[in-house]
Amino acid sequence: MTSPTPTSPPILEQSPTAAASASASLPLGSVATSSTAATVNPPPAAATNAPPPGWLGPVLAALVSAAVALWLAAATARRKSREDERSRQRDLFTAAFQAYADYREMPYAIRRRRHDEAAAERVRLSEILREIQGRLTYYETWIAAESATVGNAYTALVLQTRTVVGGAMREAWNTPAITEDSAMNIPSTVVDLSSLAEVQRAYVTTFHAHLETLLPLWKQLGTRLVSKVRQTSSPPTSDPASNPPRPPSS
Repeated sequence: MTSPTPTSPPILEQSPTAAASASASLPLGSVATSSTAATVNPPPAAATNAPPPGWLGPVLAALVSAAVALWLAAATARRKSREDERSRQRDLFTAAFQAYADYREMPYAIRRRRHDEAAAERVRLSEILREIQGRLTYYETWIAAESATVGNAYTALVLQTRTVVGGAMREAWNTPAITEDSAMNIPSTVVDLSSLAEVQRAYVTTFHAHLETLLPLWKQLGTRLVSKVRQTSSPPTSDPASNPPRPPSS
């Protein structure tokens, strides 16, 4: 009796789909590594905080706009400040000139005093003169603090005025009061103040030049140009010292 010959078990072929399913069902660490040609994908790049392209233009535009706005605000404030300062000093210089004009009118006022109330007129005119002299001293000190150049011109005007007008007032007090209407017109041969013309003109010219320095540069150039044009276009005149400007006498 012969034993049966052993036979090998049949080899079953698996389809590619079944092989892939089997491989997927295996644990992660048991995957075969026989294929060395497989490529490994690189890790994703880390995210960066770089600004988007084109950001520099808007930022520069904003900075330039802010700088221009600040410059315009500063220029406007500076211009307003200069205009206010010029207006203030102009009022000061003209008020000082008014005090000088009031003082030079005193010889006329003394000669036209009332003849029927001599004592009362002396008191009234003396009080007016005291008030005017106080204003002259006040403005002389103030202007010197504002501008040394204008202050020197005003001091020279006040000194000359005290000398000339003071002498005219002494003569007026020594003259009898006017009693007739025809004597109200006082000619320059009686009260001669023409020697004040030069110092008066010097003061006015000096404070005008000082106020011009407070103008913007373009206005200064325009003012100088207009002055030159007027000087060249105006016809020649006589010596201004022979016909000096004077405040109107009452």
